[in-house]
Amino acid sequence: MSERSSLISPAGGDWLRPFHVEGTGVRGVIVRLGPAWRTLAGRDAAPPALLGWLGQCQAAAALFAGDIKLRGGVSVQMRAPSSVGTLFAECTDAGTVRAIARSPRDARPPASLADVGADAVLAITIERTGGLRYQGLVPLQGDRLEHAFEGYFERSEQLPTAIRLVATDTVSAGMLLQQVPGEGGIGARTASADFERLAILFRTLTDEELLSLAPETILRRLFVEDDVRIQPERRLAFGCSCSRERVTAVLRALGEAEVRAALDARGRTEVRCEFCGQAYAFAGADVDALFRPEPTNGPAPGPTRG
Repeated sequence: MSERSSLISPAGGDWLRPFHVEGTGVRGVIVRLGPAWRTLAGRDAAPPALLGWLGQCQAAAALFAGDIKLRGGVSVQMRAPSSVGTLFAECTDAGTVRAIARSPRDARPPASLADVGADAVLAITIERTGGLRYQGLVPLQGDRLEHAFEGYFERSEQLPTAIRLVATDTVSAGMLLQQVPGEGGIGARTASADFERLAILFRTLTDEELLSLAPETILRRLFVEDDVRIQPERRLAFGCSCSRERVTAVLRALGEAEVRAALDARGRTEVRCEFCGQAYAFAGADVDALFRPEPTNGPAPGPTRG
């Protein structure tokens, strides 16, 4: 790592930085969101406690997207219908992030994660381009979201993993440390001596360091005796994956009767994306076309006899 790197990460950055520790079979990712997170938080009227958890979910989604090579995206949902409602965060392979919180009306946010209720669950969904989709569910246990995510990797992926997440009203950040599966003959479930040593050092990272220091500085301070190779920065930015095609698919799923019931006096209906505010208008003719039966092509007529 360059000794000329600044102690403080450049202001206004939204980025992730993968890295690996040479000769240990351990890799990781650091992510920080500034402007993108402020945009997301500013669009949501959720209580501060829920925004803090939403920011951690957004950092986690970016960490997981940066940790795997895929064409598609990773989303994280925190669901607790009786108290929190649903927190949703997503990061795509293109580096776009988006998030939203939807809590029950008049609900009082729980004081801590331990109070969210027995129905609380975390869902991690990987969607690959082409329609392939994988989802893992994690019970929400412990007093920090990162503990639940660590449990997910231990049980579902069988990979020793350490995670740190933190979010304020202006910055969302996270760091992941993970053993490379099968590296050096070590079984997937078994933490190597190198991973255990690095994880102990990892646990000394403070929230303030994760929120403010440059990634090179963080890695140099944590793993001063190791050769850490940090990969080029990947830029992140707020972006929405909504489209008229996706909205059309949602309307078809709702059914003709419900969509026609939503038409106003002018015979129009409008669907507004909750993430970015983009409005999609459908006139009566659009609705007609939406539910018009697809033409069927019968067999070609045979030869006529004279």
